[in-house]
Amino acid sequence: MASISLPPIRCISPENLAALRAWPTPKIRTDEDVEAWKQTQGFSDYSLFLQWLNEAVVGCYLPWSNDERSEGICGLLGLLDELDRWIDEVPPLPTAQRFGNMAFRTWGARLEDRADELLTSMMPNLSVAVPHVRPYLLTSFGSFMRMDYGTGHETSFGFFLLCLTLVRFLRFDPEEARHIVLTVFVRYLRLCWRLQDVYRLEPAGSHGVWGLDDSHFLGYIFGSAQLRDQSEIPVSAILQPPLPPTNLYFLLIKRIHEVKHGPFYEHSSQLHSIATGVATWRKVNSGLFKMYEAEVLGKRVVVQHLPLGGILEWDVMSPRDICTTTPVPWSSGGRREHGEQ
Repeated sequence: MASISLPPIRCISPENLAALRAWPTPKIRTDEDVEAWKQTQGFSDYSLFLQWLNEAVVGCYLPWSNDERSEGICGLLGLLDELDRWIDEVPPLPTAQRFGNMAFRTWGARLEDRADELLTSMMPNLSVAVPHVRPYLLTSFGSFMRMDYGTGHETSFGFFLLCLTLVRFLRFDPEEARHIVLTVFVRYLRLCWRLQDVYRLEPAGSHGVWGLDDSHFLGYIFGSAQLRDQSEIPVSAILQPPLPPTNLYFLLIKRIHEVKHGPFYEHSSQLHSIATGVATWRKVNSGLFKMYEAEVLGKRVVVQHLPLGGILEWDVMSPRDICTTTPVPWSSGGRREHGEQ
């Protein structure tokens, strides 16, 4: 894969972290707040983080076989495995409801009670970061009150991973980025699917046939990046199941076929339109980035529940701050640290 140029992801030292007085809380209440958020350091950090992950997985396929996992990656996998075990310990209650099993609130209450303990155990040398990342962990798996899950919750997990990178619990290098997407994010998806199936979580804010997916979006971005620079697998391949589980895009399409029935063009018209109307995976990848910003990050009803502030700074950046960051090239083939303070 060719070298790319991206600005460095900044590093927040433990000393600077301890000096932060604001912890993340929901701040978006109006459409004007959404537009203001787009000018903040936190929004800029998240946009860069997604681009960094996107570029790192181009040409990389599942299952990801590199066994050299960092301590941070292993810690996250252990955390997700523990949350998965809780599902066995909190079985669904007998109920006739179509959506929302009350046992999910019990599972969520356990997470709220034990989040500090889990995070402190995972990163004992960064306990100062726990109050800043805890809100994102708690909002990554669905609403315990509404018993639903959607792209806002998935975005919260993206924020969680970003914060762990900003404080350098997760390294800033291409190999770590590949593990974040192809190991940790895949594990997160499988946990979320199990939560959705066992507790029958309702899709949050579903757009029905006009939405890309009832619950997920980031996997389509990363999956199209995996396929971006090859020409053997056309975009239309998704219309020819069964699909091999070699990339996140195909994994999500397989998931749709497991939970929805009927003609694909009827229940997943957006994905069908992409498959029949977009010529290359490169165009799919760039188009999904724009769609994610417009349909997820740009929608007040999606982002109004997201905690903001603290590590993901709410301060509005000046146009000069946004436009004058110096690009720093790094090769996807080797490790190099940038932005360390």
